[in-house]
Amino acid sequence: MGDFRHETARLVLRDWREDDWAEFWRVTNTPSVMRWLGGVLDDAGKAASRVRLESYQRDHGHTFWVVERREDGALLGFCGLKRSNQPGGPQGMMEVGWRLREDAHGQGYAREAATASLDLAFTRFGADEVIALTVQGNAPSWGLMLRLGMERREDLDFASPDFDPENPVIIAYSIARETWKAAGHTA
Repeated sequence: MGDFRHETARLVLRDWREDDWAEFWRVTNTPSVMRWLGGVLDDAGKAASRVRLESYQRDHGHTFWVVERREDGALLGFCGLKRSNQPGGPQGMMEVGWRLREDAHGQGYAREAATASLDLAFTRFGADEVIALTVQGNAPSWGLMLRLGMERREDLDFASPDFDPENPVIIAYSIARETWKAAGHTA
């Protein structure tokens, strides 16, 4: 897709390659990983997801990039940036998001990748504010949003049964460039 590559202490965030897709679906399209993301995707869902990820890169210069572990090149999932586009939600705002394989949970990889993505949002892509979206039941996800310094934004919440039909509300968090800088990050 392109030449994007960004390294952190333990990770590489990079553009997608054709041979990434089978491994990505193998390690992330599982009941535990997809629990709060609408469930395991069928072939049509996987194809639509790929088209969306590729369109973000083409249309905006960023996407949810592949996350690789530097030490062994293992594909851990994705993390990165897109423009918020869910029906009923805040349209066009810069959004950070992540999805990592189950055996990568609880090791700080998501925080490391999301921190790098937020730095890039503010420094390379000119964002003034970045949001993150999840469902109330996904405590690990919104817990990371809090650890990243993001604040709850109930004014941006919206109804969507796509991810948690039992509680069909997408909840939002955000962080402004100035807040990110004040916390000692690059921006």
